[in-house]
Formats: sequence, structure tokens, C-alpha cells
Amino acid sequence: MDFRWDLIISSLPMLLTGAKLTVQLTAVSVFFGIILGTLTGMLRISKTPFRFIAAIYIDVIRGTPLLVQTFIIFYGLPSLIQRPIPAYFAAVLALSINSGAYVGEIVRAGIQSLDKGQWEAAASLGMSGYQTMKHIILPQAFRRILPPLGNEFIALLKDSSLVSVIALEELVRKGQVIIGRTFRPFEIWFAVAVIFFVMTFIVSRFVDLLERRVTRHA
Repeated sequence: MDFRWDLIISSLPMLLTGAKLTVQLTAVSVFFGIILGTLTGMLRISKTPFRFIAAIYIDVIRGTPLLVQTFIIFYGLPSLIQRPIPAYFAAVLALSINSGAYVGEIVRAGIQSLDKGQWEAAASLGMSGYQTMKHIILPQAFRRILPPLGNEFIALLKDSSLVSVIALEELVRKGQVIIGRTFRPFEIWFAVAVIFFVMTFIVSRFVDLLERRVTRHA
């Protein structure tokens, strides 16, 4: 059976539309994941009772598959709240919650990697814990956690393919639709794989560039 390049070319507009939604889902989810993860990471090392809640959240999310989390949100929650949840909202919620747990551990490790003497020096200057965290600790931690944050973005970009199971027409779902029409799985999955590779390659190069720029201005 011949490899049909013409089928890939004719399918590109539809696949790129799905890729656009994949990137959008990932970007929105990582944005909320970073916010949630930063708060979780700081709570994780705090001395408040909330650190136990943060630890449970991280352990549960990291210990269960993203696919199951997506099913719980899209199929399970509607039975509790007695109303359906839009697929896009369910996907963003599942990806954000999943990303937040991993980002939380990244932030925690980044903060704890800094010298504890900086906290003492800031306290001797009369700075509060909030001021120390905002102006001294987090800026330095950000430079250290930038590479793993980039890796998290790439991982989530690939994991976003799982939301195809709730009929959200991102890249993988678009590929499934085209295969259902053409019965040519090899060409379409090959094209999907190439598009994913291009997206992750671009992101990784951007993270490398950003890391060098941040390091240069440190």
C-alpha cells in the first residue's frame, strides 16, 4: 500500500485547527496550574495546617492517572451537581488541577533549594515573611525552576491528547475523525506525531532561550 502524502497535505488544515486548540488548552491550563502550584508549593513548606491539605492534594493527583481525573470531572461531577459540564471547561479544569500538583512540587523544591540564611537576613532587615517570599525567595526560585516548568509545559502538551476521550476536538480527536472518513490510519497518525514533535521542539527551544536570557540578567 502506497504512502499517501496527498492525504496528509489535504488533512493539514483540519489537523492544524486541532493543534491550535491543543496549544490553547495547554497554555491556559499551565497558566492556572502555575498559579495553583505556586500557592500549593508555598503551603507545602509552611507551618500552617494547610500544608497537610497541600500534601494530600499533591499525592492524590500525582498518584492517579490524568485520564481518570478527566472522567471524574466530565462524567462524575455532573451527577453530583445535576448539570452537564462543557467539554472545554472540563478539559481545562482537569489539566489545570493535574499540572498544579506537579508545579507545586517543582516550586517547593525550588524554594527549599535556596540558602535558609536569606530568610534570616531578610528578617534582620525587618521584612515580613510575605515580603521575603515576594521580593527575595520567589524571584531566585523562578530562575531555578524555569527548566522543570518548561518540561511540565511539554509534558502537559502531550498529555492534553487524553482529553480526546471527552470528544473535545483537539489534535488527536481531529486525527480520529479524519481516520474515520479515510480509513488511512498510518498517514494520519504519522502527521499527528510530526505536528506534536514540531510543537514540543518549538517549546523546548523557547524555554532554552528564556533560560539563557534569565541567567544572563541574573
